[in-house]
Amino acid sequence: MSELKANIMAMVGPKGGVGKTTISVNLAIALSRLGKKVTVVDLDLGASNLHTYLGLKQSRVSLNDFVLKKVDNLSDIVISTDIDGMSVICGGDIPGIANLHYQKKMKLIRHLKNLKADIVLLDLGAGASFNVVDFVIFSQQGLLVTTPEIPSLYNLYSFIKTYLFRRLIFKFKGLKNNAILTLLEDAKDFEANPHLNTMNGILTEAEKIDPASVELINGLLNTIKPFVIVNRAKSQKDSNTGKVIQNLMNTYLNINSSVLFSVHEDNRVGYSLTKSRPVMIEAPDSLFASDINSIAAMLCRDYL
Repeated sequence: MSELKANIMAMVGPKGGVGKTTISVNLAIALSRLGKKVTVVDLDLGASNLHTYLGLKQSRVSLNDFVLKKVDNLSDIVISTDIDGMSVICGGDIPGIANLHYQKKMKLIRHLKNLKADIVLLDLGAGASFNVVDFVIFSQQGLLVTTPEIPSLYNLYSFIKTYLFRRLIFKFKGLKNNAILTLLEDAKDFEANPHLNTMNGILTEAEKIDPASVELINGLLNTIKPFVIVNRAKSQKDSNTGKVIQNLMNTYLNINSSVLFSVHEDNRVGYSLTKSRPVMIEAPDSLFASDINSIAAMLCRDYL
């Protein structure tokens, strides 16, 4: 019998307070109810609180133990829950854990991939730090949570752009292509280099410097398919605001394929949070729960 190989999904909210952890916990429950073995990992390093969404007390084991080498394997700190098929890894809070060195980060990623689960769902911190971006890069699928407000949407766009440039830099560093690396660095300062403000502008310059690089860049662009979740949508207009992101990605980054899903505003979410119980358990007939079930079904159908 072959070993189970985990499919890693990364949940990220480029702006704090968008409901990322609420969606992570409830999506993990929905996926487990579809027969998937799910481990949800609190990687909001330095500000971990995912366990409270499940009504759990702080565990005696956490990522601290793995980072400090008190345990050899990440599987040693996996905690079972009352939900069939779902387990958790609690986050760490030791000083400096939010800024993992590259070697420790890569070790953690290797261990995440070897967890005995169908799905390892990473609940990442807010923002676009390299730690957060790198965990998305090394996952099979990134799930990006925003709210309909314009600042939140633009934070999401900024995250996607940072993610794209990080991947491009990884690629051309590996190829030791210093000319394209310099071009990418120049493109970050679009005020000084307005001709590099779009991916088309970058491709035009890349064609002059190294024609072969254009195909490599386009090939990478074709692999990026963001799964955007617009949370707390109060109207059809709110649900449609995700199209702003799609248009920005298309116009400026040449990213043409993305999935857009909305989760409706539901006052039963706040009520469940006050009781430290997931919405999927406290209010399984709620509109929020219905939306989360739909996302879980789509992920199982199209991504797993």
